[in-house]
Parts: sequence; structure tokens; C-alpha cells
Amino acid sequence: MNDNKNVSMAVAAELDADSKAFAGADVKTKKSSGALLGAAFLMATSAIGPGFLTQTSSFTGQHQASFGFVILASVVLAAIAQLNIWRVLCATGLRGQDIANKVLPGLGYFLSGLIVLGGLVFNIGNVGGGALGFNTLLGIPTTVGYVLTGAIAIGVFLSKNAKGVMDTLVKILGGVMIAVIFIVILIVKPPVGDAVVNTFAPSTGYAPLFPAILTLLGGTVGGYITFSGAHRLIDAGMTGKDKLTEVTKSSVTGILIAALVRVFLFLAVLGVVVNGATLDSGNPAADAFRQGAGQLGYRFAGLVLLCAAVTSVIGAAYTSVSFLKTFNKGISDHENLWVIGFIAVSTLVMIISGSPAALLIIAGAVNGLILPISLGISLVASQKKSIMGADYKHPKILLVLGVLVVIISAYVGITALGNFSKLFA
Repeated sequence: MNDNKNVSMAVAAELDADSKAFAGADVKTKKSSGALLGAAFLMATSAIGPGFLTQTSSFTGQHQASFGFVILASVVLAAIAQLNIWRVLCATGLRGQDIANKVLPGLGYFLSGLIVLGGLVFNIGNVGGGALGFNTLLGIPTTVGYVLTGAIAIGVFLSKNAKGVMDTLVKILGGVMIAVIFIVILIVKPPVGDAVVNTFAPSTGYAPLFPAILTLLGGTVGGYITFSGAHRLIDAGMTGKDKLTEVTKSSVTGILIAALVRVFLFLAVLGVVVNGATLDSGNPAADAFRQGAGQLGYRFAGLVLLCAAVTSVIGAAYTSVSFLKTFNKGISDHENLWVIGFIAVSTLVMIISGSPAALLIIAGAVNGLILPISLGISLVASQKKSIMGADYKHPKILLVLGVLVVIISAYVGITALGNFSKLFA
């Protein structure tokens, strides 16, 4: 009798252990899936900041349906950069600065300096964009809007599960942007067929569109943006060669999300300018929505701008600090506090300066140089067995296309250096 009881207890204990193991595995799977999608949205929403909204609206007003080709070209070039960098970082489990230091000792510190400088100054601009969004949406004074934008972003990192909250928030705000812009598209009824034709055969010709392609490329994968999703996956433990399939899916998802928002915004603005409307250069996106959908559209534009700004503030702060934490244990142990400090400084500078135009010119030049450097470092690392491991093989097509993007983005960076002269004009 006792033997039967002991056997029953042993079986029950084994079943209980199996149940806990399955439950644990299920939770782990859910966390991994959340991190993969969160990383995709973090990269996508980081790329879609206030500057992107302004650039897209302005260029659509200038080139109309032909701007579709600009979007297509910039998405392809951005995808090549992202796929290369995410693959190298996640295969090794090393962040961008650590890869750089292995390629050339000291290079990681230089890269980190560029990333943090560009991230800080653009974050100041993102805070300003958030204030403009609050003003457009609710009529809130800009100074109050600066504080509210910074407070929302800081609130994310006050949570014990800051990265989980960040993943959820960027997904929600990204979804809101897509939904709101789609509603405006339904209202303005853009010439979709004409846009599709011009995406592949622009009526303006190809040459006039090159400056817009180069500008959009630097603004959507320059600086910290290229690393935001990959660093999030490394923090989530999604590393190693066996995870590359999932990493690639996450990267492609992020690229598609960013592309979807770009296409939707393009169509929403196109539906307005195709009828001869001229956009206000001070806030072209909001003006396009207002002309196309009245006061409701104007408020929608404020909501889109606010979502874009908040997600970009979060992405810039998180990624910039991730470039510092491997150099100092104190930063790593108190990562959230450093991110909060980063956001607070950005907000304070925006409140004091009101319009950091000179700083934004410098940041534009710096970020223009970061992509060819960061992508070049990743491509060199991909060919080093001492970094990647003896059994790693980087796809040749990605390597060749990556070299082309390095050349193109280097041209963008060198051109952007000319903006420094504006500081002393």
C-alpha cells in the first residue's frame, strides 16, 4: 500500500515539475515574442520622428506622386543597413561599441561619442516635436508641452519593468500613428494608382529625386536608429547564431512597419497637394492634414506628431545609454536612472533654448557620418572569424549591398558637413 502511495506521489511530483517547466517555457516564449516585436517597433518608431514627418510632407509637396520612388529607394537602402548590422550584433551578442572595439581598439569609444552626441541633440528636437504635437492636438503652450513630453518618457523608465513597458508603449503609439494616418487617407482619397506608377517610374525623372533619397536615408537610419532594435534584442537575450532567423524576422518586421507609416503619410499628404494646395513650411504635416480633413485632421496631425516624438525620445535615450553601459559598471547597474537623466537634460535644454537650431545643424552633420562608419564596422566584423566565430558565414549579397550603402551614406555624411558653415554665416 505504501509502495503504491509512494509511486503516486512520485508521479504527481513529476507531473507538477513538468507542468511548471511547460509554464516557464510558455512565459519565456511570450517574453521572447514580445521582445522581438518590441525591438521591431522600437526601431521603426525611432526612425519616424518629428523630422521625418516634416521631411516627408515637404518632399511630397515638392515632388508629388514621384516621391513614392524616394520612399522605395530609402526603404531598400535602410533595409540593407539594418539587416547587416542586426545580424552581426545579434550573432555575437555584442553591442555596437564592443564590436567596434574588437575591429580596432578605441574605435568603440569614438563611435559611442558620436552616437551619444547625435542622440542627445536630436532628442532635444524630439522634445520640441512633442510640444508641437501637444499644442496642435490640445492647444497646450509649448513650454508645458516640453515638460509633458519629457515626463511621459521618464515615466516609462521609472517602472521596474522599464523595457517591457517600453516595448508595449512603442507598439501602442506606433499602432495609433498607423490608424490615424489611414483614417486621413480615407478622407482625402489620394490617387493611389498614380502613386504606384510613379513609385517605379517617376514622372519627374530619377535625378531630381536623389537629394530627397539621401536626406531621408540619413534621417531614418542615421545615428542611434540603426542600433536601437538590435540593442533591445541583446538586452532580451536574443543572441547567438541559432537565433538569427528570429532576429531577421524582427528586423524585417521593423522595416515593414516603418515603410507602412512612410507610405501612409505620403498618400495622406499626396491627396492634398495633388489638388494644388501649398503647405505651410513651418508645419507641413499638420497643414496637410488640416487642408485635407479640416480641424479633425489638424488634431489628428497633432496626435501623430506627439506619438512620433514620444517614441523617438524613448528610442534615442535608451539606445544612447546602451552605448555607454558596457564601459562602466555604474551605468550598467543604474541604466534606468541614466536614461531618465538623458531625457531630463534633453528636456531642460529645450526649455532653456527654445529652439536649438545650431545644435540640430551639428547633430545632422554628425548623424550623417555615423551610418557609413557603423555599417562599415559591421561589415568588417562580419568577415573576421575572431569576432564572429569559425562557423559563421555572412551572406555575400548582404556584404556587397552593404558596401554600396556605405559608399552612398558616406556621400551623405560628407555633404552634411557643409552644414557647419551655416553656424558661422
